[in-house]
Amino acid sequence: MTLDRLAMRCIAAGALLMLASVMLGAFGAHSLQSVLTPKQLSSYVTGVTYQQFHSIGLILVGVIAQATPPSPWLRRAAVLFGIGIPFFSGSIYAMTFGAPRWLGMIAPIGGVLFMLGWAALAAHAFRAPGRR
Repeated sequence: MTLDRLAMRCIAAGALLMLASVMLGAFGAHSLQSVLTPKQLSSYVTGVTYQQFHSIGLILVGVIAQATPPSPWLRRAAVLFGIGIPFFSGSIYAMTFGAPRWLGMIAPIGGVLFMLGWAALAAHAFRAPGRR
């Protein structure tokens, strides 16, 4: 995959994931407050918030891919953010709507994927060819 293609895919995926998070946030604010317990609603909001942060992170990877020399770290960051969102936020959404509690063990995996994604982005900044 070319760098421009990676950049555009990251920006498009991040924008669509952000769109979904705004829709999920609005749904939570307007339809779930009377249905969920305060603890469930707090968990749901955490899922939405982390989806938003990492959707922006994915867009950022795309912008950085356009502005810097290529490195494998950018692709790694994109994949880690892209997989981390459904693992972390998706498992929280599922549990909010009654999925088995064991699914809660998936969220920490998503959290680790997020951390590795940020580390990969930092590695790109430190190791990218042409870095001054």
